[in-house]
Amino acid sequence: MIQRLSHIGIAVADLEKSLALYQQIFQPAAIHREVVPEQRVEVASFVVGGVRIELVAPTSPDSPIARFLEQRGDGIHHLAFESDDVAAELDRLAQQGIQLINATPTRGAHDMLIAFLHPKSTGGVLLELCQHHQTAHK
Repeated sequence: MIQRLSHIGIAVADLEKSLALYQQIFQPAAIHREVVPEQRVEVASFVVGGVRIELVAPTSPDSPIARFLEQRGDGIHHLAFESDDVAAELDRLAQQGIQLINATPTRGAHDMLIAFLHPKSTGGVLLELCQHHQTAHK
């Protein structure tokens, strides 16, 4: 079941410059940083009002974020919603005709399992489903 908004992903070309700007605006208490090799991105994230903001920068020219930036520039990339079972949600949505980018979950930031739904099936919005890895069914 899809439970709540997890985070807002913002694609950025220059992580350091963008992080400095967002720190100036929101003054977050803590910043989490990590590289996610599977997604070919580096992430800097912080919480505002209970919602995580993820600044996502490509670490490779073939990263999906690099392609997004080439086409659109910096800006909102995706909305992510937490689920208690991403794999089951993907099966349910595929059966309902929703086009999936990821047919099976993959590793994302914050030790989450993630999968994306294609914007062609979601009204032009890239949606991500995510699940805490430790709650995933083995």
